[in-house]
Amino acid sequence: MALANLHQGHRERLKNRFLSEGLDSFEDHQVLELILFQVLQRRDTNPIAHRLLARFGSLSGVLEADPTDLASVEGVGKQAAIFLSLLPSVTRRYFHDRVTRNRPRLDKPELVVEYFIPLMAGRPEEVFYVLCLDAQCRVLYPALLSEGTVKETHVHPRRVVETAIRHRAVAVILAHNHPGGTPHPSIQDKNLTRRLVQTLGSVDIDVLDHIIVAGKDAYSFAESATLPRYTEFMGES
Repeated sequence: MALANLHQGHRERLKNRFLSEGLDSFEDHQVLELILFQVLQRRDTNPIAHRLLARFGSLSGVLEADPTDLASVEGVGKQAAIFLSLLPSVTRRYFHDRVTRNRPRLDKPELVVEYFIPLMAGRPEEVFYVLCLDAQCRVLYPALLSEGTVKETHVHPRRVVETAIRHRAVAVILAHNHPGGTPHPSIQDKNLTRRLVQTLGSVDIDVLDHIIVAGKDAYSFAESATLPRYTEFMGES
């Protein structure tokens, strides 16, 4: 009974600290403890949190881990593994919903980078987005066209064109990620960009940029002068 009361007191202190201060001052194991409180009601989550960090190396490593691997850690189990794996997807869904609802104007490369980094956060596989824009560079729809492997994703130009036309895009921005790598474009990235610029141009849809995200870093084809600048498009609008 005394041990149970001790655990309960620790839980309440962490919860109250979160309510008053947020997570910024928390250590990684404390963040995991707070998360695990929700699904492991009667367990001491402190040693479980430390085991998770020891196994996967970091908080992000835990949240990006496969549910089967999470469940194999002593004390975790299936339900907690599912809950942990759900968090990155819920975060991406939140950002997707927020930016779609608000229809932001993305008329500068740095704004596009700020838009895409949260959408791609925690993705262990390559994904490819086509961001459909109106004549004022406001977001019409962010279309997730492809989910691939850790090293590559496949995108069909025809599907990109169909998506842009369906959402009545005047222009598009392409974006994909390099999980665990650098944002520098590969030869394949450059060839795909060139092909999509030509294909979309044939139906009078401009490609304003292609953004490659790697963690918190990003590469902009427009900023590198590989694609026309936003100012050129905005001047024509």
